[in-house]
Amino acid sequence: MNGRTEADRTETDAIARPPLVRELLLVAGLFLVYKFGRQLVSGHTGEAFRNADRVWDLERAVHLPGEGSVQHLLLHGDTLIHIANTYYATVHFPATAAFLVWLYLRRPAHYVWARRVLAAVTAAALVVHLTFPLAPPRMLAATGLIDTGRVYGPSVYGSPQTDHLSNQFAAMPSLHFGWALMVAIGLIVATRSRRRWLWLLHPLLTLLVIVGTANHYWLDAIVATAMLGIALAVIQVPRRTATTAGRGTRELAPAAPDASADDEAVLVGAGR
Repeated sequence: MNGRTEADRTETDAIARPPLVRELLLVAGLFLVYKFGRQLVSGHTGEAFRNADRVWDLERAVHLPGEGSVQHLLLHGDTLIHIANTYYATVHFPATAAFLVWLYLRRPAHYVWARRVLAAVTAAALVVHLTFPLAPPRMLAATGLIDTGRVYGPSVYGSPQTDHLSNQFAAMPSLHFGWALMVAIGLIVATRSRRRWLWLLHPLLTLLVIVGTANHYWLDAIVATAMLGIALAVIQVPRRTATTAGRGTRELAPAAPDASADDEAVLVGAGR
């Protein structure tokens, strides 16, 4: 039975894995559309600062903790704030890309699911960026926060007047946090290790970094979480079917089929 099961898994994965070239072109195309779309609102400076005042006032009205408390912790030492700035500048895209590559190679059905979720969240974020430009807290004098990237380095942004490569008025929602949370959820769903919940440290660290470096408000992460929740509710986690000799099929839980004792128990039960 084990040999047949492994063959079924291999066949299912082979069928589920989409063509590599198509996926590379698709992901690259989505990224270019998103980058171009962000540039459409890069000049809405006045509206972005008015929205920033509204967000800041709303956070105080609902008694959210001040972003300054997190930044104060990071400013205890130059090394700590430099690490936070480096994390913000270098982890976001590579971590998400590595996540997708690993799923494509090892969990192709989950890869398609994760790619769809990320695309949906990113598209929704682009709509918000177009309709609600928002200056980050590092630009808003009322916050009393400093631009840690500019002061301590490294920084991924230049002056808003001369930086034509990024839209600095696209703070809400925070895709830094939304993507990090999806990476953690995707790996928790797609693996069976008892330590897989440690992946939640990635979005937790990301949240502390984006707030402490004054690149995002708490509400930016809250809105990103809500968007991701909606996408996950609409785009269902893939469920696998294992074929057994002469017994039809049985639907397995959405977790990925690692070669573990849990998998063996499910498959043996299917054959009884």
